[in-house]
Amino acid sequence: MLRCDLHIHSNYSHDGESSVEEILHMAEERGLDAIAITDHDTVEGNRYAQTLDSPVLVIPAVEVSTTQGHLLVLGSSEPFDADEDIYQTIAEARHRGAITILPHPFHLWRHGAGISDSTTVAAVDAVESYNSRHLAGRANSKAKRYAEKYHKPCVAGSDAHVATYVGYGVTLIDAEKNVDAILQAIREGKTTPTGQMTPLSTYTRQSMGGVKRRIARRIEKR
Repeated sequence: MLRCDLHIHSNYSHDGESSVEEILHMAEERGLDAIAITDHDTVEGNRYAQTLDSPVLVIPAVEVSTTQGHLLVLGSSEPFDADEDIYQTIAEARHRGAITILPHPFHLWRHGAGISDSTTVAAVDAVESYNSRHLAGRANSKAKRYAEKYHKPCVAGSDAHVATYVGYGVTLIDAEKNVDAILQAIREGKTTPTGQMTPLSTYTRQSMGGVKRRIARRIEKR
């Protein structure tokens, strides 16, 4: 049984704080077998991680910003166009042999794709029913209910934006330690989501930092 964190952000994301090296070190320290570095709309951090010597397997991955909300894609080292329709992105991912996971689908302030269109749950390969970032409790419960409604596998992710919280969301996966086997096991539902919540103080600080960065970007564009 593999211990995997399928949702991590490095400093290649606009809101990530930790280096790829720090993330891999923490993943190894926490006893993880595999991780997915899922930076926002870029695969550069993930590609870099794959070049480093580590006992932790790095799954090719990215978090894509679609018109409906965020979408995790695992199994492709190539980027996806941002701000496209989620169903188009899902189709492109499948064409590449990758799998799609709906992260925090019902979290109100986190670009959950299920908020405006709950049928997105039916379209993906799996649902993130456990996201470790604080205040996700009710949203996690709703994600689990909808995953059960549409008979979708459930996974967990830390959604860590700083290395300290890598491993706070862990998916137990019954698979051999290679990318193809892990992706197939997720498709088949051989997964068990587990974890612990990121402290509220950290979540609040990171959320406020994200607001400040968005304001700064808007000012720069004027």
